Amino acid sequence: MAKVGKRYKAAKEAVTGKENLSVEEAVALVKSTATAKFDETVDIAVCLGVDPRHADQMVRGVVSLPNGTGKTVRVAVFARDAKADEATAAGADIVGAEDLMESIQNGNLDFDRCIATPDMMPIVGRLGKILGPRNLMPNPRVGTVTMDVKSAVEAAKGGEVQFKAEKAGVVHAGVGKASFDEAKLVENVKAFLGAVQKAKPSGAKGAYMQKIALSSTMGPGVTIDVAGDIS
Repeated sequence: MAKVGKRYKAAKEAVTGKENLSVEEAVALVKSTATAKFDETVDIAVCLGVDPRHADQMVRGVVSLPNGTGKTVRVAVFARDAKADEATAAGADIVGAEDLMESIQNGNLDFDRCIATPDMMPIVGRLGKILGPRNLMPNPRVGTVTMDVKSAVEAAKGGEVQFKAEKAGVVHAGVGKASFDEAKLVENVKAFLGAVQKAKPSGAKGAYMQKIALSSTMGPGVTIDVAGDIS
């Protein structure tokens, strides 16, 4: 733990006094302070001027990052018969119906994305209290309730990222790995911020994007200038 503490202290000193940076500057700084022995994830958090408790202020969306996330995404699909075969052929990790529902009810949640055909939603609906809080509930607005399970699975595997405002009005996501080239991380960050901007709800008032922070898994956060070129 002592080595981790020294590493973080050095990283913290490196970012001290550096605030409201451009996306390019923030990415370069986060990469330079990502010194763990594993390939750290680069995370982004955006504080929005919304109250998600009101339906007209909910922020939810999906974006395909141009350079992927660098993460292996495990996908579960609720489907039957031909659509189940289609999901398996597309690379889904888990495919099922009632059996998958029971597995999830028993605490097996070894997946990052859940997709369902429309006819499966009466079954999936029973899992709302389990999948909902984990942002895993299939939703037609983000393309995870669909008959085109092949495209949905391929998108999830190819770097598609879902986002949803939490209670405090914050959206966050992994936008790549510290090993990515700076230019690719910059593209991913701007693509994510552009999608969040487009998802601005009708009920949002005042400043929409209030604070943007970028960090690596083990590193300190740096802030991005919300008034700069962020998308």
